[in-house]
Amino acid sequence: MCTGKCARFVGLSLIPLSLICIVANALLLVPNGQTTWTKDHLSLQVWLMAGFVGGGLMVLCPGISAVRAGGKGCCGAGCCGNRCRMLRSVFCSAIGLLGAIYCLSVSGTGLRIGPQCLMNSSWDYHFQDTAGSYLLNRTQWNLCVEPPNVVLWNVTLFSLLVAASCLEILLCGVQLVNASIGVLCGDCRKKQGSSQ
Repeated sequence: MCTGKCARFVGLSLIPLSLICIVANALLLVPNGQTTWTKDHLSLQVWLMAGFVGGGLMVLCPGISAVRAGGKGCCGAGCCGNRCRMLRSVFCSAIGLLGAIYCLSVSGTGLRIGPQCLMNSSWDYHFQDTAGSYLLNRTQWNLCVEPPNVVLWNVTLFSLLVAASCLEILLCGVQLVNASIGVLCGDCRKKQGSSQ
């Protein structure tokens, strides 16, 4: 596969993943679809906005850059233009890789610690000392009185962020290598009008 076609495929895969991360982080801000607890009772991992900033915006940039690197855009014609777009994609992919790693680490921590919830008349991170074992014991999930279903809400959305950020790390890494090859070797696509 040519570096241009590979870049386009990676970019078109990164864009929906980044949008999934943005939506998942937005949903984490409204546990159980209600804004009642948003002001004082959300976990730190939700407020760090790893899905919005890290897995979202920081990966959306390399996704768009990779699509442009795979096309025949207006950033110069011929070999030099393609190499310029690939070089920009190298830098954007490195930023996206950092963003996806940030999203993975914060989301993984959010899963391990668990949500802040009301249990036994106190708001706290009640699952923090379980080292993530609460994930396998669904009967403990109902011990959180408020917000209702917050454990299921957090586990589902943080798991989605972990899975999406793992794919983003893989794709940004592939694009980093692909774009580096594109800068050094150029694109293998034939120019229009050339004989086949």
